[in-house]
Amino acid sequence: MRRMRKLEGKVRAWKTLLRTTVGMGSVVAMMCVCGAAVRAADNHPDFTGVWRGMRGNGDPNFVRGWPKDMPLRDEARQRREAYHALVDPNGETPGGWCVGTGMPGSLLESGGYPMEIIQKPEQITVIYEAHTEMQRIYISGPKAHVSDGDLFPTRNGFSTGHWEGDTLVVETDHLKEQFDQTAVHSANARITTRYRMSQGEDGKRILTAELTMTDPDFYTKPVTVTKTWVEAEPDARMMLYECTEPTWEEHLQALEAKAGQ
Repeated sequence: MRRMRKLEGKVRAWKTLLRTTVGMGSVVAMMCVCGAAVRAADNHPDFTGVWRGMRGNGDPNFVRGWPKDMPLRDEARQRREAYHALVDPNGETPGGWCVGTGMPGSLLESGGYPMEIIQKPEQITVIYEAHTEMQRIYISGPKAHVSDGDLFPTRNGFSTGHWEGDTLVVETDHLKEQFDQTAVHSANARITTRYRMSQGEDGKRILTAELTMTDPDFYTKPVTVTKTWVEAEPDARMMLYECTEPTWEEHLQALEAKAGQ
């Protein structure tokens, strides 16, 4: 277990050496939409590119972009405490076992790792470098109209989107119940994310996501937070996050040592 936890730290250390990053934003003020937004072929704002999380203001009321004093129902709070009593003594985390965070943590908790957006009229794909987590947002076509019987819960859920003017509205459901991320939620949680693009004083594109999670099973009221990114340098590229490769290399070394005895 300890070896697995160390592996994730190694991966993060290697990537820090390879790339200068901008710290993750937590909760920041909503930014306005500017008319100079880059347009896609369908005349909607073009979010395509690599994005770095903007540094937040260090608000002590938030942890990894989520309210520290989250409005949990008593039963959910008790179950969350029981989970941490189980894993905290040894510092166990999903990341220590090469498991991604899942929504909304994959969006909020990516730290200095960038994300890449690939935009097409019928689908927008968001790739988070951390753990190579991916969110496919279906805008139109048969993939945007899948029956519930053909879906099953996952950590990042199932997402569809539509445009309201220059705002991309994304609905995410079919999530797995999770206590192993900061933004705990039930399987019935629903996340609505509104993406808007603006322009910074330096001319760079700014992408702002206002995320609202509604979960009557776990929360007494919806929770809304905001995350902001700035477009990366023109030559920026995503890197491979292969958390399990060091485990395989260590296993090979062990086999070679055993064979040489």
